[in-house]
Amino acid sequence: MIAAVAIGFIGMLGMMLAGLPIAVSMAAVGILGGIAAYGMPFMNSIAPVVWGVHNDNLLTSIPLFVLMGELLLRSGIADRMFGAMAAWLGRLPGGLLHTNIGCSALFAATSGSSVATAATVGTVALPSLHNRGYSMSMSLGSIAAGGTLGILIPPSVNMIVYGSLTDTSIGQLFIAGIIPGLLLTGIFMLWIAAHAILTGDNRREESIPLAQRLALLKELIAPGVVFFVVMGSLYTGVATTTESAALGLMTALFFTWRSGKLSWPLLVNCFVQTARTSGMILLIMSAAFILNLAIGLTGVAEAMTEWVTSFGLSATQMLLILVLFYLILGMFMDVMSMMVATIPITFPIVHALGVDPVWFGIFIVLMCELGLITPPVGMNLFVVHGIRPDKGSIRDAIVGALPYVTILLVFTVLLIQFPEIITWLPEKLK
Repeated sequence: MIAAVAIGFIGMLGMMLAGLPIAVSMAAVGILGGIAAYGMPFMNSIAPVVWGVHNDNLLTSIPLFVLMGELLLRSGIADRMFGAMAAWLGRLPGGLLHTNIGCSALFAATSGSSVATAATVGTVALPSLHNRGYSMSMSLGSIAAGGTLGILIPPSVNMIVYGSLTDTSIGQLFIAGIIPGLLLTGIFMLWIAAHAILTGDNRREESIPLAQRLALLKELIAPGVVFFVVMGSLYTGVATTTESAALGLMTALFFTWRSGKLSWPLLVNCFVQTARTSGMILLIMSAAFILNLAIGLTGVAEAMTEWVTSFGLSATQMLLILVLFYLILGMFMDVMSMMVATIPITFPIVHALGVDPVWFGIFIVLMCELGLITPPVGMNLFVVHGIRPDKGSIRDAIVGALPYVTILLVFTVLLIQFPEIITWLPEKLK
């Protein structure tokens, strides 16, 4: 059984590396495995599973959150948000690099997508950073790393996918991501300040009068209101996850209208981009549930759980092994495919060892963050490299992101030793 699992996983990884679509690779392994175990009758069980996946109204929140982020990006709200953050953070050691992190954290609270966060902040920030003579490797690394906050600070599409796959409360996952997200934001900024001081490149922006900085705070109202509408409606019980996404979208539409940018061409552009992103995510999820069906019917998850627990590993030891496993896997696989392909196997194992499902959800998100900034397939690295204003090598983005990889690894070990950092707030708000 273990050998068959290894062959199937390696085969799936090989198909992905060969260029086959992620969904096709996962569905192929699931179908072939199911047919090998049960014959052609296995095919009859696929349609009800796929229908059941897409009939879950929870998944409606995915396109709603994606569209919400698209509206805030294309209405110019993100540009003005960067200017306001720069006025407040530019005087810190490291200058505008802090703005990259702060703006990423704020946009993450309205986007739910890491790639969208990195692309948005990078598009706004990189020309200014380049013109002011900032180190390109530090600039690219801070934006790529800041973008990873998009899937940790709620709302997060990846948390919705995890919750759907493991039947874990989306609300609990969202609230669990707040403290780790804020801590990681602060640690990223501490690294930028420490690097600036230690290297002597203590760059700071010109001081802006307090009255002007206070006036610029109005540009932060839109993302702040959207975040509180989504999280407030969710945790006061006024709305479900999908309904809170709809309320957030209507709020984003209002601010887009207030900005004077609401038009039919803008809406068409947002709708098309949302359809592409949502279609990709939902197709991967359909393939993941086909793979999950084969795993469930063949008893793979149970066999793997028994095999791993037979070694007598503690939960901490198992989690440290998973950190190494996901670190290596993230170098070669897309984040979404990594999640949906591994959770059906890793979740039952850690659950049997007594790991809290909400805690493990944040752990998985952190592992996805690692995958976004580790070469050669770190998506955020390619995003920021693709929008840089000069024609330099992608090596700059890789070198700039490496310190943040180390920070994420150390932060993950910290969360393993002190799980209360994640679980305290959800338990208080139950």
